[in-house]
Amino acid sequence: MKRFLLAAALACAAAASVPAVVQAQPPAAVRQAPLSRVLAMLAQRWPGKQLNTQMGESGGRPTYVIRWQMAKDGRVVEFVVDAESGQLLGGPTG
Repeated sequence: MKRFLLAAALACAAAASVPAVVQAQPPAAVRQAPLSRVLAMLAQRWPGKQLNTQMGESGGRPTYVIRWQMAKDGRVVEFVVDAESGQLLGGPTG
């Protein structure tokens, strides 16, 4: 009986000294609208070509910041598009 109590006490002490393993949850995957789809949408409304695209943020949401050269007059404009939904947030009206 003493051996059983001693073994139980040792097992409890060993378990108490081992820290619990905490598994981190991976961050929620952010789904982005394909850039090719966004560029096709821009080209339909404002014929031209992409000069540069960078990732940005607006209101805590990821955005595409796209520099675009208009085919009509060569003017360079900037569009801001929500990278998750593909919704146009800012740019020239047309």
